[in-house]
Amino acid sequence: MGLRPYQQAAEEAVFGQWQSGVGKTLLVLPTGTGKTVVFASITENCVKNGDRVLILAHRGELLQQAADKLQKFTGLRCAVEKAEESCLGSWYRVAVGSVQSLQRPARLDRFPPDYFGTIIIDEAHHAVSEGYRRILDHFPGARVLGVTATPDRGDMKNLGQVFQSLAYEYTLPQAIRDGYLCPIKALTIPLRLDIRGVGVQSGDFKPGELGTALDPYLDQIADEMEHYCRDRKTVVFLPLVKTSQKFCEILRRHGFQAAEVNGESEHRAEVLRDFAEGRLNVLCNAMLLTEGWDCPSVDCVIVLRPTKVRALYSQMVGRGTRLHPGKDHLLLLDFLWHTERLDLCRPADLICEDREVAQKMTEEVNDSPMAMDLLEAAQQAESDVVAQREEALAKTLAEMRTRKRKLVDPLQYAMSIQDPGLASYVPAFGWEAESPSDKQKAQLEKYGIFPDEIQSAGEAQRILDRMAERRDKGLTTPKQIRFLESKGFVHVGTWSFEAAKRMIDRIAANGWRIPKGVVPSAYLPPAPEPQTTAFTVW
Repeated sequence: MGLRPYQQAAEEAVFGQWQSGVGKTLLVLPTGTGKTVVFASITENCVKNGDRVLILAHRGELLQQAADKLQKFTGLRCAVEKAEESCLGSWYRVAVGSVQSLQRPARLDRFPPDYFGTIIIDEAHHAVSEGYRRILDHFPGARVLGVTATPDRGDMKNLGQVFQSLAYEYTLPQAIRDGYLCPIKALTIPLRLDIRGVGVQSGDFKPGELGTALDPYLDQIADEMEHYCRDRKTVVFLPLVKTSQKFCEILRRHGFQAAEVNGESEHRAEVLRDFAEGRLNVLCNAMLLTEGWDCPSVDCVIVLRPTKVRALYSQMVGRGTRLHPGKDHLLLLDFLWHTERLDLCRPADLICEDREVAQKMTEEVNDSPMAMDLLEAAQQAESDVVAQREEALAKTLAEMRTRKRKLVDPLQYAMSIQDPGLASYVPAFGWEAESPSDKQKAQLEKYGIFPDEIQSAGEAQRILDRMAERRDKGLTTPKQIRFLESKGFVHVGTWSFEAAKRMIDRIAANGWRIPKGVVPSAYLPPAPEPQTTAFTVW
């Protein structure tokens, strides 16, 4: 099958991790970018190499979806390990398995520990549960791939208990910029929903208490939807089935062609078909449609199930990010959630890994009377936060000059090369959280980075990786950055190695003073001259 460039890169990265000895690795792809296609291709290659492959999921719809796409894209058929069906004795080299069924000891013990050579976990953010771990422990020699749409590394702290590495990550902003997902515009509705009294259980808000807190606002929300959703195909996520049903009735009274689906719906398939074909324009659900359901024509999402879990929030919004003819963006309606919880997920969290940038972006989106493009809003918020950090960094640099340190502070390096992700790095996996090794410290010091400010092995490795990339691109070294920025030049990390060398040579030739006519704070190096090809006439 033909894979998109990022899908091909993802597959190569996964096999690269396995070949390097990492047995359990993660693949992060946003909803709508074809994760099932990627692991179908990986499955095909594993089968060609002689493996039996087990694809695990926690819901029947996901198992069926995986089996259908595997057959469609590779021609491979699957055995099933679920309820009364078993893959034991099957001719097929691939099995799709229900975690709920396979985790039972009596069932699991029927399989030899080496029965599967590869295990693929769909929606891998569930893999920290006891059932998944029991299955993985039973097949200790199997290579494991977890696939998830979790949007940032902070969510992988728990997954780091199961997986050893992140093989490849394709982010939502990248997918939008590359044209594989549609742009998202967020609009904050000036309706303050008070959820201060809602408790927390198992790391998230209690659905029962959320439903009670939402009830007084449902009519007002429907009023607001009349202004923004009349000509849109809208999916609404709510915390409880009874709340979803109640809101559906309210929307009908407001003139919407609305329907509600839940796990007990007798005509669920028919309702979903009517919605997909345009006979309905609003679909209410209580978390049923977060996974395993696709309707590319959805162009409005309303999250009335506030959550602290980024993976869940990403799944909900992801129902509307797919491309569709005539659809130029997804409208994400947000509300002024009145809560004391600072970790409530908002639209900014879909785009921003840096918490400080996300908070700044949320303020700007909340203050805007119009829908704001999330990528544009993130760029502005990042610019504002970087300016604040640079102001603080200027004070740090002034202190550093008095200490006459010859090495670059890691924060200075991150800001100079304009890499806010490096400045806000958070370890995700076990080895990343360990202290930097002596070898890493020696390498950092050799290349000009002050190692005592590095907090973890993961941060050290990321800086070393960045320096290697920059050497390949001919960009400035840490020592050049340290010297020139100590003289008042700014953002030297964006200069080329040669431009920095020329300025340092000019300063040296001038008795280590700034050349006349050069204003360091305003100086920009000249653009490199275009390459010309010389022809010799014989």
